[in-house]
Amino acid sequence: MRILLALDDSKYSVGATDALIAQAKTENTEVHVLHAVEPFPERLAEDMGSKDSPDFVAARLRQRERGKEMEAQAARKLRSAGFKVTSSVEEGDARDVILNHSETWRADLIMVSSHGRTGLDRFLMGSVSEAVARHARCSVEIVRTRSAR
Repeated sequence: MRILLALDDSKYSVGATDALIAQAKTENTEVHVLHAVEPFPERLAEDMGSKDSPDFVAARLRQRERGKEMEAQAARKLRSAGFKVTSSVEEGDARDVILNHSETWRADLIMVSSHGRTGLDRFLMGSVSEAVARHARCSVEIVRTRSAR
């Protein structure tokens, strides 16, 4: 089985990683850990001067480095659990990156976490997990982690 584990920069991704370890058998399972670095809004780039301004470039670099750290941490955890793991960090809209990667890598299952947003917050932020579930050509598991309230 080929499982694409899509991570975002949230505590909920840890829950998705843990769910994968708890549910999947390590034998004959390949996991690809993927983190999508979302593009900065054009308005933010304009406020910082331009896309080429040192502040904007530094912020993009920090965002990419954080993605690499998260991806590497999840990959280490999965390897120590006995999984065969590959990983990558790609730039672009998370929905598109996940769906495109699942197609080219020929994933059998996509695992994503859910923030559990509702109402206006969900409308404004969008739901990556919902878009992936609607458009993926393979099975999708949305892992919802209960947060302390």
